[in-house]
Amino acid sequence: MSATSRFKDRTEAGEKLGEALREREIDVDIVLAIPRGGLPLGRAVADVLDVPLDIVVASKIGAPSNPELAIGAVASDGSVWRNEDAFRGTGADEEYFEREREREAENARQKADRYREGRSQPDLTGKTVAVVDDGVATGSTVRACLQMLRETEAERIVLAVPVGPPDTVHELQELADEVICLETPSSFMGVGQFYERFDQVSDEEAIQSLDTATT
Repeated sequence: MSATSRFKDRTEAGEKLGEALREREIDVDIVLAIPRGGLPLGRAVADVLDVPLDIVVASKIGAPSNPELAIGAVASDGSVWRNEDAFRGTGADEEYFEREREREAENARQKADRYREGRSQPDLTGKTVAVVDDGVATGSTVRACLQMLRETEAERIVLAVPVGPPDTVHELQELADEVICLETPSSFMGVGQFYERFDQVSDEEAIQSLDTATT
């Protein structure tokens, strides 16, 4: 992807994702965004498709000596994904992983409760669900979220992201019924390089994007 074809911001990326879903005639019933960065984008996708917006939450499990290195991720219901290669290469043991899994699952539950502000989880029975984020790199949190949704009664799970490396996107196809990724550049250093504006999203901004859906 050239510098001139970067997304202006998360809203523009979400609008393009929404159009891509519509062009493929995917009859989405609800958009589930992964906080925080996925929510401004998810707001735009939901607006284009004129469907409700909610969240699906997972928390990364970091390596013992490097918290930024994901050896796995766990969703708010406890669904877990483990990166076996990273796990073996970091000195982590089963006791460490289980302890972090429990801690991060609780963090994910608390975040989901804080964002929903007392609203109940949506009923996904028989629905086509679009899971969105502002991009994927290793895809650790996305994998945990998709595994959680596979345990629901959702009819169809579609992952839609603006950008991700080809190998990650290919692997994610095993967890979703369909994956839509607008750009799969072979030269991939990080999601932010494919946006002109990629500011950190605060909890307040993310919740505001979600609240707009209920007004």
